[in-house]
Formats: sequence, structure tokens, C-alpha cells
Amino acid sequence: MARYIGPKTKIARKFGEAIFGPDKVLSKKNYPPGQHGQGRRKKTSEYGIQLREKQKAKYTYGVLEKQFRNLYEKAQRKKGVTGEVLLQLLESRLDNIVYRLGMAPTRAGARQLVSHKHITVDGQIVNIASYHVRPGQVIAVREKNKSMEVINVSLDGFNHSKYPWIEWNASIMGGTFLHVPEREDIPENIKEQLIVELYSK
Repeated sequence: MARYIGPKTKIARKFGEAIFGPDKVLSKKNYPPGQHGQGRRKKTSEYGIQLREKQKAKYTYGVLEKQFRNLYEKAQRKKGVTGEVLLQLLESRLDNIVYRLGMAPTRAGARQLVSHKHITVDGQIVNIASYHVRPGQVIAVREKNKSMEVINVSLDGFNHSKYPWIEWNASIMGGTFLHVPEREDIPENIKEQLIVELYSK
């Protein structure tokens, strides 16, 4: 299963945002990496700005190029605004839902929980991080894994009311994917229209 395994702080500094989660180094060095990181930067072209936005979305959701392209083409075929539909498809991935439910502190951690068979969908084990969760489906921690420290530490004090499209149920240590989120409910700082413009060229 392909995934980005390179230096994460370097990427976060490139975008000036903690896209992989809390980062102590980023808070100290909030400028681009490299020896010229603090110097004057040359003006970025329109294409460069669009490419940068696509890369930020890919790194944020942990998706590689081919997968991201396939999701974009799927979004194009669906009704609605392509950029918004693309973000909704990314939000509907199983690893992202696990992360939104607070079962893991990062999407990378959520992906690991899924691939190690700690997560169930409607009572069935699913170990595919890119699995498309549909409204009404219930995502929960596998019964034998509910005492895992890493999951319980992540859930401790987590605010389950901040994502209105997911309903948490403490008794099953899981939640229901109520509906596809509206764009204004998705907190990621991504300008999806720039991605659409890039792929439209």
C-alpha cells in the first residue's frame, strides 16, 4: 500500500501549515526549509500556485498522485461543483473518518489502525484505508482492540461534536457517518477551485 514516508516537517514548513498535525519544529521555524528559506522568495507563477494547492491537498489526506487523479475524475462525473465533490470524496475515506472520530491523533495513525485490522464498518473488518464510507454506515473499533492505549489516549477529551456529519456513540466506541459534509463544514484550508483549474488545463 503506497503512502508518503518522507520528512513531514519539511513539507509542513513548505506550506507554512501543520498539515500533518501538531508540529513543534514548525512552530519554531515557521518559514520554508532550505538555506534560502528566510530570504526573499521569487514570485510564484499561476501554475505554481495551483500545483502547490494540489500538493497540499494530497499531503493533507495522505493520497498519492494516481489516487488523487482518479478521485478528481470521479468528482468530475458526479453532480455538483467538482472541487467541493473532490473534497467530499476525500472526507469520505475510511482513514479520514477514523481520524475525524478521534480514534487516532493523525490521519497517518488512522491509516495504520485501518490497515492493522483494528476498525470495523457495519461490524465487518475493513483494512482498506481508501474504502469509501457511505452515509448510514457505522465505523467502530474492533471489539478485541477497544482497550488499546493508543486509541484511548487519542479519544480522551476529544470533542466529538465539532463534526456535524458524524455522530459518536461511546457505547460501541464508534460513530455513524450521517451524511456527506457540506464545504463550509470541512475545516481544511484548501482552495479546491485552484486544483480544478490545474486539471482543466
